[in-house]
Amino acid sequence: MSTILVINGPNLNLLGQRETHIYGSQTLEDINAGLQTQAEKAGLDIDFVQSNAEHEIVEHIHQAGKKKVGLIIINAASLTHTSIALRDALLGVKIPFIEVHISNVYSREEFRKHSYLSDIAAGCIVGLGVQGYELALQAAIRQLTSSKNQD
Repeated sequence: MSTILVINGPNLNLLGQRETHIYGSQTLEDINAGLQTQAEKAGLDIDFVQSNAEHEIVEHIHQAGKKKVGLIIINAASLTHTSIALRDALLGVKIPFIEVHISNVYSREEFRKHSYLSDIAAGCIVGLGVQGYELALQAAIRQLTSSKNQD
């Protein structure tokens, strides 16, 4: 059975209480519960990681390579705009990934408009709120089940 890994970066543990006018009122636990249900219906395993520490996220990406994770959904949050280490880790494990951002980073501060991940991502979902996670999972399910059917 294929596994999807959902990685959330710094401060996303504060969803539901942090800048709700930008990020909404759903908590990360709410989002994960919905994704868990969606993955189970598709017959896929899904794991969740959130860390405020770059090195921990890098380590989870390395472990995903060892565990043969089929696809990663990542909201690297502020690390999107600063972390070459995350980029190198994702390139190193060669696992396809979908980049997700709750807010429209292109309508915000100038520094948020650059991503170290977008050009190597299988896809990017930006500015659709927490629905972006659901859409990323739909795409992941489609990709993993179509590649499984081709085997």
